[in-house]
Amino acid sequence: MTQTKFGVLLVNLGTPEAPTPQAVKKYLAEFLSDIRVVDTPRLLWWPILNFVILPLRSPRVSKLYKAVWMEEGSPLMVYSRRQQKALAERLPGTPVELAMSYGKPGMKEPIEKLLAQGVTKMVVLPLYPQYSCSTSAAVFDGVARVLKSQRRLPSLSFIRDYATHPAYISALKASIERSFAQHGEPDRLVLSFHGIPKRFVAEGDDYEQRCRDTVQALTDALQLPSGKIMLTFQSRFGREPWLTPYTDETLKGLPAQGVKHIQILCPGFAADCLETLEEIKGENREIFIHAGGERFEYIDALNDQPEHIDLLQQLVTQHF
Repeated sequence: MTQTKFGVLLVNLGTPEAPTPQAVKKYLAEFLSDIRVVDTPRLLWWPILNFVILPLRSPRVSKLYKAVWMEEGSPLMVYSRRQQKALAERLPGTPVELAMSYGKPGMKEPIEKLLAQGVTKMVVLPLYPQYSCSTSAAVFDGVARVLKSQRRLPSLSFIRDYATHPAYISALKASIERSFAQHGEPDRLVLSFHGIPKRFVAEGDDYEQRCRDTVQALTDALQLPSGKIMLTFQSRFGREPWLTPYTDETLKGLPAQGVKHIQILCPGFAADCLETLEEIKGENREIFIHAGGERFEYIDALNDQPEHIDLLQQLVTQHF
């Protein structure tokens, strides 16, 4: 009987290779060409993307990346590599590879590395706590495309999401309690998740419900009154309606309601990135303060905190 050889594939969204207009344009072109992300008919979308969106957005977005770029590189890549390294140290003898849905490293090379090491069962962990067709399902598509060319396939365990996993909720709780201890308890704790079009939910995506499941589990764990915690959605794109309430509009209105001190966490992001560091910690802080808010603290993503690595280890080893 052949002995099972396990391997782990961690997958995150992706990032430009450099904070330059050229690198950002290349990355956005791949990202926004995925029908899982933008499902506009290709004949209509291709000219809009290539002649309007990419020329206009790439220079502007590259400046935003420059503002958050770390010495070792893009924050998302830096923290994802740290997660990979820390998890590999917890799993001696089990290869752990990192892939990105868009940009480098893509899916092909990391999967081929696992197969070259004799992996017969591959555990795929998309680093998205709440499932969405635009994220987790895109990872599934990418894995399938690579394996399509392989003669010998490994067994697969695909971790759909972990929105209410006890170790995930415990890690978030620990982060929040550390922030409360350092800065005091705020008037409101805002939990901001990445948005998706409302249409996706109407067509069957359960992302909104999974976000609400996380908020409920975290509210129960923290034992805070439900009114103390707010759920919002950030990062909308295009003109169609996205999930509400919107984070920026919510923060703009809070000071007028007497909410002067907030702390904000983005539970849907496994690693800090442009959307957390520039959009929330930077842009949305300015919105809140300009509207009359007095204190704003951003709570870091779980990144490579020990509690987060505990979670990742539990998620993959339950499939061993």
